[in-house]
This record gives sequence, C-alpha cells and structure tokens, in this order.
Amino acid sequence: MKLNAALKSYGKRSPGDWSDSMLGHHLRTPIRNGYSPVCPTASTGVWMLSLSAVTEDGFNVAGVKPAPLNDDRVLDNLLVPGDIVVSRSNTPERVGLAGLYRGEPEPCAYPDLMMRVRPSSSLNSEYLLLHLLSHRGRKYFSESARGSSSSMVKIDRAILESFPVPVPPLSEQRAIAAAISDVDALLGSLDRLITKKRDLKQAAMQQLLTGRTRLPEFSGRWETMKLGSLGSFSKGKGIRKDEVLTEGMPCVRYGEIYTQHNDVIRSFYSFVSREVAKRSRRLRTGDLIFAASGETAEEIGKCVAFLGHEEAYVGGDTVLLSPSGHDPQFLGYLLNQPSVVVQKARMGQGDAVVHISARNLASLTVSIPRQDEQKAIAAVLSDIDAEIDVLNQRREKTRLLKQGMMQELLTGRTRLV
Repeated sequence: MKLNAALKSYGKRSPGDWSDSMLGHHLRTPIRNGYSPVCPTASTGVWMLSLSAVTEDGFNVAGVKPAPLNDDRVLDNLLVPGDIVVSRSNTPERVGLAGLYRGEPEPCAYPDLMMRVRPSSSLNSEYLLLHLLSHRGRKYFSESARGSSSSMVKIDRAILESFPVPVPPLSEQRAIAAAISDVDALLGSLDRLITKKRDLKQAAMQQLLTGRTRLPEFSGRWETMKLGSLGSFSKGKGIRKDEVLTEGMPCVRYGEIYTQHNDVIRSFYSFVSREVAKRSRRLRTGDLIFAASGETAEEIGKCVAFLGHEEAYVGGDTVLLSPSGHDPQFLGYLLNQPSVVVQKARMGQGDAVVHISARNLASLTVSIPRQDEQKAIAAVLSDIDAEIDVLNQRREKTRLLKQGMMQELLTGRTRLV
C-alpha cells in the first residue's frame, strides 16, 4: 500500500511539523514472524508468549508458558525491551492486537502467530503502541485482514509495514505516551478498587447469606425450606432473537442472565415492540427469573431479581418465581450462592445444552431468616453493589477520557509541547 493511500484510509494529515509516514520507514530490524516449538509443561526458566499475551489493553504478562531449553530457534526469537508483538492470525476482532514487551518475563520468545516490531530510534515504542491500539489502528487492521474463514483472518508483514504513523518529534512522542500512561495508571487503580470491592461483597455474602455472621440486631434460628414453598412458579415465553429492538418495551432474555445481570436487574439491554410484548410474559415487581437453559450444569439456573416497577417482559427458556412473604432482593443474592448452585447443577439435564425445570427448582432446599433480617442483609449487600456501580461509572468515564485524549493527541489536534 502506498503512503497516500494508507493515509487516506487512516484519516487527515498531521500538523506541519509532524511527518506522515509508514511503520516500515521506522524499523531498526525487519518485521519477522516468531517460532512455535513444542512447549514443556514444567518451568524451564525460558518463556514463550501465548496468544493471550496481547489484549485490547496491550501486553498481558500472565500470558506466557514455558519454552524448551537448548532450542536455537527459541533463542533466535528472544524479545528485548521495547519490542512490540502483533497478532498476525486471529479472530476478526483480535487480529492486529499488539503488546509492548517491557522486559518481563525474561528471557521470553514469541510464537509463529505473532510478528515482532523493533522500532528505530525515530519512533518511541510506547507512542507506536498507542497508534496500534487506537480506534483508527484497529479499523486499519480489521479492513486489511484477509482469510478464507470468517472465524480466523490474517495480516502479513506488508500490511504492518504499511501501517500509517504520524511522527512528531521524539520529545512530543514521549509527552503523549506519558499523558496516556497517567490515565492508564488511574484505570489500573480503579480496576484494583473494583476487584477489592467485589472480593468484599463475596466475603460478605458467604458470611451473611449462610448465617455464619449475623447482623447485630438479629438472632434466632434460620428455617430450612423448599423453594417451592416460598411462592408460585411460572414460565417466561416468546421473544425471538430477530424480534429484539434497540428501543421499545424493555425485556430480559435468558442469555442476558448469564452475560449482563448479576443478582438484581439494574438495567435493560434488549427491547421489543408492543406486539411482541403481548405474546411474552410481563414481569411483576419482586419476580425472580431463572435461566432454564445453559451450556454447563454449573451455570444452569442462574437467578436475578426484578425489583423495578416499570412495564417489562421476559422471554422463553426462563422460569419465574413470584415469592410471597419473603424479600426478593435477598433471594436474588441467596439463590446464586454455592450451596444452591451445587443443587441446581445436580438437577440439570442434558449434555450439549443443559435444562432445568420449575419442578426441579421447587425442590431446592434453602435456609432463610425472618423477613426483617432478609431485608437487612439485602440492604448491606445492595450498599456494596452501589459502591461498585459508582466505581464502574468512574472507570467508564476515565476510559472515555482516555479515548478522547488519544483522538486529540495522536492526530495533533491538541499539542502538549
């Protein structure tokens, strides 16, 4: 690909004191594919990157495996700090993902399905990585990739060499990389806080939902009951995939119970027309929704509570429990606990697709306190969830800030020096 064509596909030209160039003009050594030996299971002190070593966020240090000793081709493909590895064969969403090797683990080689980029002194590695991982970079590789299979596509050395890179002075490259690095550090700290809060919630659930730890104002024995005695069961219905809209009447589809919801429904991700809603099952405040189909016995019957008052609907492959005299939010937390998950797994039927029925769910055994203690426990866990939500919102705002900064700084629309 010629430079003008590459730049046209990539976006507008850069400021006058930047040079519009291609990656192939800024290499210390030629781009080269790696080597994939048969790797041992035991540690050898030499490491080989796996495909999971490159992610949407860059290099994943944990994505390594032992490499064989005394293999000259492994030694010939060792990385040095500042090298960038790029996935050359992957799914359409992941092809072209890149990571910067900063020296850990050491020594470390890279596999055949990756290419190594060793920038020249005119191009800062951190700055280059930002371009490779930017929205424009991801679009470039997605549009350039080729393959006979829709599930696996490839890019080659020529495509990578033709990658368009606006090149400012080195001092500005470093300043841009440092500014984005500061935002990455904030994202990292928020991720650690979110993980800490989730661990706290998990510990609180293990203690409070089993009665091992009681809240100060409560005592007395918990009652062991069958789930069927807590309320009445019914089934969701309707809502095919091709009936889902981006706006309309909110609904819950069984697959979203696994991918989008945890314990309590806080947002809706699918919508249907009024006509489709009439053929579905309307949710009532306090309903508990179980996923009645799943891929594994361990996940079957995951449960979420609907606490809202808006008009909303639920599709097929779901079982609903409408509890009476019990707190639905407490039950939403309780019915995903390990002691209940084990029971549901034993009741799941099927191999490729696992199912669980209302009859099976009704026979689950649970231990529960009085309703006032149920509400108090749910309030404690809900408060932790609210704190996690605030942190997630902060993280999303920070992610969008980073995205905006990259759009401004990597194009030269905003200058730092």
